[in-house]
Amino acid sequence: MPIQWFPGHMHATRKAIAERMPEIDVVIELLDARLPGSSANPLLAELTRGKPALKVLNKQDLADPQQTAAWLAHYQAQAGTRALALDASDTAPARRLIAACRELAPLRGGMVKPMRVLICGIPNVGKSTLVNTLRGGKRAAKTGDEAGITKVEQRIVLADDFYLYDTPGMLWPRIAIEASGYLLAASGAVGHNAYDDEEVALALLVQMLRHHADRLQARYKLGDLAGLNDEAVLAEIGRKRAPLLPGGRPHMQKAAEIAIHDFRSGAWGPVTLETLEEFKQWEAQAKLLDAEREARRAARSHKKKKLPQRGQGGDDGGGVG
Repeated sequence: MPIQWFPGHMHATRKAIAERMPEIDVVIELLDARLPGSSANPLLAELTRGKPALKVLNKQDLADPQQTAAWLAHYQAQAGTRALALDASDTAPARRLIAACRELAPLRGGMVKPMRVLICGIPNVGKSTLVNTLRGGKRAAKTGDEAGITKVEQRIVLADDFYLYDTPGMLWPRIAIEASGYLLAASGAVGHNAYDDEEVALALLVQMLRHHADRLQARYKLGDLAGLNDEAVLAEIGRKRAPLLPGGRPHMQKAAEIAIHDFRSGAWGPVTLETLEEFKQWEAQAKLLDAEREARRAARSHKKKKLPQRGQGGDDGGGVG
């Protein structure tokens, strides 16, 4: 079943961003370098349209460097956009954000026209850690491995003429790309009550088998994975790392929890779960499905309008003989 998660505080965040945008000079969107397409919020793109944008692929130390380079080139090629990759806890690269924002809005700066920057992204993408790093380690934002920790907007002064508005992590009302929903859940961007661990782990392993099977072999000391599907590999992880159930059966729930935890913690090494070409295919398929869904809805609506209403048209037996 497709994963969806858009709790009430995200509605409030959407409204707050819309109200803030007229006075914003640059928008920083943090993306997860391991899923750079799936973690890009289409709702944010709509809310911030026309503003200079800085796309930051965070957690680059956990991602495949070659894939990160391809994704950076993709975003860098977009109009009014710059892109860079960093690890949010690394102080020196984080300071590059301020310089990049000034390049995107060169007419802003000084006490008369201070720079006003909005920083946003999906939940648990490392935004609060980055904000704290930008402030020199001073704790301005709560951090933790849980989606939706930041609940209110915060205004942070990074320099006399540089104001940063930190917004709560936000997804979008309907995740059209099914694969993206599973990867977002695997990353920790989705509340745990909105998904099933085993389903998410299986979707995660599908991508790992496609792009980084060797990482799984190394982590769990597995043999040849050729011919094994995601379910078989999850069972092997269960046999290697989790207590067995009666009869020697693998504990699939425990195995799923282990796989998700190992991905989030970086225990698999640097991995990227989607290539640019792959994500474009997912997008095209989602648009096609949406178009088909809309066509069916229109056909049902048209058919309903053509049906005669009770007491109108035809012989309803109420005539006078």
